[in-house]
Amino acid sequence: MSSTTPKQTLNRLTFIVAVQWMGATLGLPLLPLFLENRGGTPTIVGYIMAAFSIAGLASQFLTGRFADKHGRRPIMIIGLVVYGLASMTYLFPVNAPWFIITRIFQGVSAGAIEVASMSAVSALFDETERGSAVSRIIAAQLGGMAFGPVAGALVSVQALGWAFFASGVVSLLAATQTFRTNLGDKAYDPSPLPKLRWSQQLIGAFIAAAGTGVLIGVYETCWSLLMKTHHATTLDIRLSWTFFCLPWVLLSGFGGWLADNANRRVVGTLGLINGAVFLALYPHIHNPHLMVILGSFESIGASLSVPSISSLMSEGSEHREMSRRQGLNATANTGALALSAAVSGYFFSINESFPFTIGAIVSGALALSTIWWWRNVKGNISTKKVSQ
Repeated sequence: MSSTTPKQTLNRLTFIVAVQWMGATLGLPLLPLFLENRGGTPTIVGYIMAAFSIAGLASQFLTGRFADKHGRRPIMIIGLVVYGLASMTYLFPVNAPWFIITRIFQGVSAGAIEVASMSAVSALFDETERGSAVSRIIAAQLGGMAFGPVAGALVSVQALGWAFFASGVVSLLAATQTFRTNLGDKAYDPSPLPKLRWSQQLIGAFIAAAGTGVLIGVYETCWSLLMKTHHATTLDIRLSWTFFCLPWVLLSGFGGWLADNANRRVVGTLGLINGAVFLALYPHIHNPHLMVILGSFESIGASLSVPSISSLMSEGSEHREMSRRQGLNATANTGALALSAAVSGYFFSINESFPFTIGAIVSGALALSTIWWWRNVKGNISTKKVSQ
């Protein structure tokens, strides 16, 4: 039932993650506008968007602990099923604040899927191959995000509930594939879990994850609203997501190669700084087509750096520690994302440039701090192996 090789598992996980993210993002670029039509103010929209991340923040470490103790496959299956059912509730004829409940269930289940899939890759692949394997999963996520909005291009804001219903069906179908997939689980071990081994390298990776979360939180709440104020069409908003994701998908293999062969400290820090710079620029660019194009250039830096950061986070982890590390990494990311998304709507209601400028300053500061945290880390995996 679960005798797949690591490469076969990676192929299946790539498919599952791509399909799930494609379904999840069918209508996501227009969700703030959908909520606005249901009576949500920019501040309320920010709270609703943040509910997803807050739920993940509260659950991802516990999810990782459960996976270390009882296995990743149960977590993956439950996550896909719950996400699918929650997505179907967008058809309910209720006012915007009620969708906080939907977002909570989506946040918990999406966090479970991320922890299970990423820690499975860490468990199945050696450190010298892990960057390339992780880049495949990230490419699947971004590939789904690239084509999801395109697939939903014919859906209007008013019909967005049906797009999310379709995404729920897709998530349930993805769950059926997980029953036959080896996620690196071993026989149940009743002994206590080993303690997490903290280091400057691990803390730096968590700070990098938080810096990325700040960026995403601003985009989740304010990107569609900013483009709308800059007279973007619905198609422009959808294409902005696709144009951001496509370079990431195309360059993910090279990003994985850099993680396995180059100095991950340098690659990771430069990628974070790149994101902060672009975030600061967008409010001052009033041509929506130029905003779409610049998003593609921003994506290049992210695609090359994320596998390196993930490799630094998982390096040196024991088998029954990997899911908790991934859970804490996701917690750092979603915690920063939740706070960023929650306050960004309020800042946007004051001035459209505020959330982007403040987010850029915070994420840039976190990026620069990794230089100190990683100062004693040998960033190149092959160099470390030789020294040992």
